[in-house]
Amino acid sequence: MNRPPFLSKGDSIAIVGPAGKIDQSVVLKAASVLREWGLQVQLAHHLFDDFFGFSASDEDRKNDLQEALDDPTIKAIMCARGGYGTNRIIDFLNFEYFRKNPKWLIGFSDITVLHNHILNNFGIETIHGTMCNDFVSENTSSETIESLRKVLFGEKTTYHVEPHSLSKRGIAKGILTGGNLAILISLLGTASDVQTSGKILFIEEVGEYHYRIDRMMIQLKRAGKLKNLAGLIVGEFNDMPDKAENFGKSAYEIIADVVSEFNYPVLFGFPAGHGKDNRSLIFGREITFEIKETAVVTF
Repeated sequence: MNRPPFLSKGDSIAIVGPAGKIDQSVVLKAASVLREWGLQVQLAHHLFDDFFGFSASDEDRKNDLQEALDDPTIKAIMCARGGYGTNRIIDFLNFEYFRKNPKWLIGFSDITVLHNHILNNFGIETIHGTMCNDFVSENTSSETIESLRKVLFGEKTTYHVEPHSLSKRGIAKGILTGGNLAILISLLGTASDVQTSGKILFIEEVGEYHYRIDRMMIQLKRAGKLKNLAGLIVGEFNDMPDKAENFGKSAYEIIADVVSEFNYPVLFGFPAGHGKDNRSLIFGREITFEIKETAVVTF
């Protein structure tokens, strides 16, 4: 894997909006925190255009991200938020300069499109981590923000996860990939399709009915994305609009059932996704996790 240089004080980070619209005050608050870390912050030209629910038109969102990818003075790119829209611009981006001069790309949810496209096509590490909204939310844990700072500045990261009754014990080692479950499904058969063989897959989801979770997991299984994993890490599955009793299983029980025939370790309850805790993960990084009485994930 190709690892971008870790950041140092004085480096520049760009905030771009490849997907949904975002309030300016939210971005400015996040930028203030980034400056406290010693970083220079550049805001994309069209970040606040508000184009039919997107941060800007497809062309302007693409151009803003392209400029950040190509600017040699920018050492990291934070996506302002997820929502929807990254898949509309991914095929029109030119990653030639980025491939030769990689920089950290940060985001989650809809940004799963960028994570998988970059990892599959260029073998470059990216950060599945918090975005601008979380910097202002009272529900965001301090560990969420601090985990992003540690990863960006190259500090060693180890996560200790409380045991879950559905977790399957063992030791897994492999390159980490994945992201939001619904987005992973939308990428199947494209140039950004998640590649899972021999890898550790991370998944998370928010706001989906239980039957849809089941349908998406079955689709991953039928597509051959689950059978050759080194391990599976399951993050937050929250804000389901229906009750588990309506389907007969909780989201975690659905996942456990779908992968029950496989022998790799499965870690449930990792603090990442659309919840209070959204600890940063490095996609493309070879990681190890071990599940015994407690689980330890080491980057």
